[in-house]
Amino acid sequence: MAYFWFKAFHLIGVVVWFAGLFYLVRLFVYHAEASQQPEPAQTILKNQYVIMEKRLYNIITTPGMVVTVAMAIGLISTETEVLKSGWLHIKLAFVVALLGYHFYCGRIMKQLEKNECQWSGQQFRALNEAPTVLLVVIVLLAVFKNQLPLDLTTWLIVALVILMAASIQLYAKKRRKDQERLMQLNSQEVSKAAGT
Repeated sequence: MAYFWFKAFHLIGVVVWFAGLFYLVRLFVYHAEASQQPEPAQTILKNQYVIMEKRLYNIITTPGMVVTVAMAIGLISTETEVLKSGWLHIKLAFVVALLGYHFYCGRIMKQLEKNECQWSGQQFRALNEAPTVLLVVIVLLAVFKNQLPLDLTTWLIVALVILMAASIQLYAKKRRKDQERLMQLNSQEVSKAAGT
């Protein structure tokens, strides 16, 4: 019975942790793009993002990580023979990478607060895709275990990375065009106002 409790709360922890990681880096995007705003909006936005990032990281994301790891230890304690499985070793390596990502986000959060981070919104959008790749690999390993078809999985991950990179580039292109269109409309309105 303990196995099912550990598993249920492990899954809940994973959902909370990933939700926090995805939203945290999205806040980093907005935080970085606030630099493009005139004052006082820039300072107001940045101060608000600092508060939101800290709360998200400390109240949701980190507790989600702690629950995930603690329940995983509980799961393993109920089935110690699983420690001999190769798929688990690979999964744990990806989990360690995810832990590294989590703490790296904490470091970036502190840099943003001190205005020491030079990353652009687009760079943060790319960073935000890293947990997606880790999530896919970790879930596939947990579901398929030793039956995971490595060749198909490798191609799936490569395709996913290419799709995400292309999406980021297309979105950046769309944003540039939208900004150009907005500038043209504003310039036309100014011209009309000056001519009347």
